[in-house]
Amino acid sequence: MASATPLLTDELDIVIPTIRNLDFLEMWRPFLQPYHLIIVQDGDPTKTIKVPDGFDYELYNRNDINRILGPRSSCISFKDSACRCFGYMVSKKKYIFTIDDDCFVATDPSGKPVNALEQHIKNILSPSTPFFFNTLYDPFRDGADFVRGYPFSLREGVPTAVSHGLWLNIPDYDAPTQLVKPLERNTRFVDAVLTIPKGTLFPMCGMNLAFDRDLIGPAMYFGLMGDGQPIGRYDDMWAGWCTKVITDHLGLGVKTGLPYIYHSKASNPFVNLRKEYKGIFWQEEIIPFFQSAVLPKDCTTVQACYIELSKQVKEKLSKVDPYFDKLADAMVTWIEAWDELNPNGPGAKLANGKAK
Repeated sequence: MASATPLLTDELDIVIPTIRNLDFLEMWRPFLQPYHLIIVQDGDPTKTIKVPDGFDYELYNRNDINRILGPRSSCISFKDSACRCFGYMVSKKKYIFTIDDDCFVATDPSGKPVNALEQHIKNILSPSTPFFFNTLYDPFRDGADFVRGYPFSLREGVPTAVSHGLWLNIPDYDAPTQLVKPLERNTRFVDAVLTIPKGTLFPMCGMNLAFDRDLIGPAMYFGLMGDGQPIGRYDDMWAGWCTKVITDHLGLGVKTGLPYIYHSKASNPFVNLRKEYKGIFWQEEIIPFFQSAVLPKDCTTVQACYIELSKQVKEKLSKVDPYFDKLADAMVTWIEAWDELNPNGPGAKLANGKAK
């Protein structure tokens, strides 16, 4: 059963990218029905997507994206789940939970259904501890605390910008790992939430993710992927690397661990390999780039940080492939579109990369 009073119903949107009818929402009804959904329809805009009765939602297809953003719609990917970030942009809520349409309700080891959204909200509303690792993981959970030797000056923690959830059943593997371990399933339910330390990057998966839109929203750009692009399946990775560099710079936190969802369907590893193969090579240069990226002290908003990061991408990654030149331009277009749709949001009204 869902908890008696769902949290943040007026402050949170659920963003779902899809190409199919959303029958999967039936099993999520006890947990998600009280919330507003933003559905981003990928692919053929003439196809009708059916949503189960009783859900409050708005649906955007490619025609809507083109109409709302005009020429700037070029920054939103087509034929790729990266299109979900359009939903982040049009939301007017403080918090976002995004989930894929092949993610079902997981059960914990006692057999109880997991209310993933409720756990994400708990993660987001409690502080993070990125500056000093707590060996009992999240000290703000019931039954845990800061261990002996943890500095008292750091025990207040910092605001949590991102809550990254995990998956039972089909793990989020890359194509080579899928090919050599086709039958592997994740059955380990680890009852832990931890803050990812400052200076440590991580592979962010977008299928079970929540974030504070006011704190980090403009950095959650899922890049140029899919149709017409040389790469796919790195949309959430790109957003995660950018986000982590910016949260580190701004003194914000990122948590990973609970909640789990049940990932029902393995994607085709041969199709995935075709999408990923350039990224598998490129990431060996992309990750050192992000590990060494430094943002100037006068970058005090997410938008200013992101514009600065786009300049560094253009300067340092364009030599890897001309794609990164295009991606750097799209990062700027994304921020322009974000500020146009969110003129009163934090850090809006950019002038030369600095908030006015």
